[in-house]
Amino acid sequence: MKPYASWKYVVLVLALVFGALYSAPNIYGDDPSVQVTMESGDPLPADFGDIVAKALEARKLVPIASGVEDGHWVVRLPDTDAQLQASEQLKRELGRGYVVALSSASKTPGWLRAIGAKPMNLGLDLRGGVHFLLEVDLDEVNKKAVQRIITDVPAFLRKEDVRYTGRREASGAAVLEFADAATLDEARKLIARNFPEYALTVPANSPTQLQIALSQQEAKRIVDFAVQQNLTTLRSRVNQLGVAEPLVQRQGVNRIVVQLPGVQDTTRVKELLGATATLEYRAVDEADAYSAAASGITPAGTELFYTREDRRPVLLKREIIAGGDNLVDAAATVDEQGGPAVSVVLDGAAAKRMFAFTERNVGKPMAVLFKEREVVTNYNAQGVAIREHRDVEEIISIASIRGVFGKRFQTTGLSSKEAHDLALLLKAGALAAPVEIVEERTVGPSLGADNIRRGIAAAVLGMALVALFMVVYYRVFGLFAVAALLMNTVLVAAILSLLQATLTMPGIAGIVLHLGIAVDANVLIYERIREELRNGMKPHAAIEAGYERAFLTIADANITVLIATMTLFALGAGPIKGFAITLAIGIVCSQFTAIVGSRALAQLFFAKRPLKDVPVW
Repeated sequence: MKPYASWKYVVLVLALVFGALYSAPNIYGDDPSVQVTMESGDPLPADFGDIVAKALEARKLVPIASGVEDGHWVVRLPDTDAQLQASEQLKRELGRGYVVALSSASKTPGWLRAIGAKPMNLGLDLRGGVHFLLEVDLDEVNKKAVQRIITDVPAFLRKEDVRYTGRREASGAAVLEFADAATLDEARKLIARNFPEYALTVPANSPTQLQIALSQQEAKRIVDFAVQQNLTTLRSRVNQLGVAEPLVQRQGVNRIVVQLPGVQDTTRVKELLGATATLEYRAVDEADAYSAAASGITPAGTELFYTREDRRPVLLKREIIAGGDNLVDAAATVDEQGGPAVSVVLDGAAAKRMFAFTERNVGKPMAVLFKEREVVTNYNAQGVAIREHRDVEEIISIASIRGVFGKRFQTTGLSSKEAHDLALLLKAGALAAPVEIVEERTVGPSLGADNIRRGIAAAVLGMALVALFMVVYYRVFGLFAVAALLMNTVLVAAILSLLQATLTMPGIAGIVLHLGIAVDANVLIYERIREELRNGMKPHAAIEAGYERAFLTIADANITVLIATMTLFALGAGPIKGFAITLAIGIVCSQFTAIVGSRALAQLFFAKRPLKDVPVW
């Protein structure tokens, strides 16, 4: 036989070492654990370890380990019973200001973690966790769109020196009133030219009224934008939980699915997802707010609100300078004097409005209005739950405008904790529209453990049957095929772990299926060897011809399967994508192990051995 290139042996050995190292973390498993962080995001106190130790000792709980891991304080417990007791005890002892959550901590050794080796993430069906279905409030989306029309269009007409006599909202549209039909016609032409996204209508019975509503195309665009903005915001919120591979995706027109594998304590999750707050920056009106609160009558163009801390009445202008959907980023920082502040970044349109407003109002106050829709559940006389919405609107900050700014600016005059809290509120409020949890399901870890056992049993049984057939039918070459199959499985596990892909039951099905497909390559090679022997070729030459001439056939077969898996990945969702990913990775690995791995074994076994026949019959 021709000598086999040395570099191919080197590549094979490196692949085996890579596979062994990066698949190894999946062997170690997880410890039940409790994760503790500061609610404000601040570092934990220096003596926090002693506080945790005393709390656990009071309950006679002995942890496996307790310390800082990945920026969180993690307490590892021997079993789930101890985990639940530790969680209850820490919540009781630490009180408010701390987030105590149940989690799982990997037992992977530190030297493996140092090279980036981590176990595969398990999906909701394997690890257990929570499933939420959220619904975006489309009525609020449309209401805010109409409010923007009432604000932007009149401002534009004033700039163009076109006078209107009144403005109001009616039936999901803005209504402008004009002194005569000629002025209305002039306004309509200007609006149509500069705001093509609006639909303009003049009622037959009111020739001096112009109704301005969103066109169907624009209404759809606004809804899509609101849902997409909420998707981005919710993903950011979920990332604060440190959940491995969460699923946050759109479902239908206005619903969002959130799946969090491994989460056992839903309290913190619901707090984050249920934070349906939005924010508005508004000008403060200097009229007497106390008189307005006492009489219930507010000056034209203003609304009455109360501060969060002392419930002091404040009048705010109706026009919104910037809202939660305009926020790009918010973070706690320090001002020029070294005092605490909150840095805010706005998008382009809001930045222009903010610049124009501050240019005219230096030294005057501006308020941050916090708006939230709460869901309150009451029960009627028959014990049936009735869900009601309650709107919360309160001013969380009032600060004087010290200079002209637009896209980036700071809110000052706060304590360090207030700045931290305000930054969190700004981020939590950056929703284009409120969302509501309409469905909640919990998947227990016992179901996941059963799925894992069944999946592993199916994979082992499938591999065992394939190996038995190959050894019985192809003898020594069957052993080479089994070795290549084992190598293939190790490489697939290593790649999935390195990519931190989420393994689900469909993913396990993809792995089991690829085991059968992977051995096909060896079958094609061995049958080609048999064919060459029948044609009178010598044994060594037949082995070489079998591997070389079967390559294109194997590649063609694998490419067709890869095309099918890519189609599944492109058109499928959720479980279908998981199935396609594992199957595709398995097929690519099988091309390598069948062509390079099994041939290297055949070369080592037969190269220097005289053969009268090939043991493949």
